[in-house]
Amino acid sequence: MSKLPNSRGLNRNFYRNGPDVRGGQDVSFADIQREYNFYAVRIGRWVTPAEQQRAANLFYDALYDLSAWLQVPPQVISLQGQLGLHFAIGGQRHSCAHYEPAARVLALAKNAGGGSLAHEWFHAYDDYICTHMFSQVKQLPSGAFASSTWLQQDYTPHPLNELLHKAFKALYLNTSGDGPSDFMQHCLRVDQALGRVYFSMPEEMAARSFEHMLQLLPSKNYFLVSGTLQSDTAQAGLYPPDTIQARFGAAILGYFHSLGAALQRREQRGVVK
Repeated sequence: MSKLPNSRGLNRNFYRNGPDVRGGQDVSFADIQREYNFYAVRIGRWVTPAEQQRAANLFYDALYDLSAWLQVPPQVISLQGQLGLHFAIGGQRHSCAHYEPAARVLALAKNAGGGSLAHEWFHAYDDYICTHMFSQVKQLPSGAFASSTWLQQDYTPHPLNELLHKAFKALYLNTSGDGPSDFMQHCLRVDQALGRVYFSMPEEMAARSFEHMLQLLPSKNYFLVSGTLQSDTAQAGLYPPDTIQARFGAAILGYFHSLGAALQRREQRGVVK
């Protein structure tokens, strides 16, 4: 879940320095569903036609950038057609965006969701990949995340799982691997001071680290990700320090790049057959 930020209205100028992938044309949410194979795309009834058009263009560019930066094909973005996309529907109090594990739905609020897409998408991927990373575990809890399960279970040996393992290890453990990382300890102290458990939840730490990694890339898309550098959350030290972020970022980017390459090889073998 992403916390409600200030001044994130839909009509703000979301900076982006990527290519003009729409050729200067408008797209629709139907185009997005068709291209990425989301199992459902729903728009709130109070969204005006102008707002829907603005949102469709922003989502299209952001999903393209996410796919390009991670070097993965569109089917990864929709979790092989298992992810739904909601815009301006429902919502949770004090939240600008959220992920619903039970329905595998990523939802953004109309006027406050910009900048939170990457964070919520990683929650969805973290949920989706759990059964693959821990395929030897007979009964995983419903809605389990790979990031939190990693702290409790041994992962199934696989080159891709090894890269995810390196990312989680960098995030949660010290360099010796025998205790919590400085970042984990800091998040625990913040939660203790607040009297709740949120910032130290493994899945929240992973999602924040993922979005921070993306915002540090030379390519920018502020509808996809923003707020990891100057926000109150950033000032509170709730994104990883540079050394931990560098190790996590290298491993997680390597993971997605390797995943994309593996899927491309599989597709090419299918064409040959």
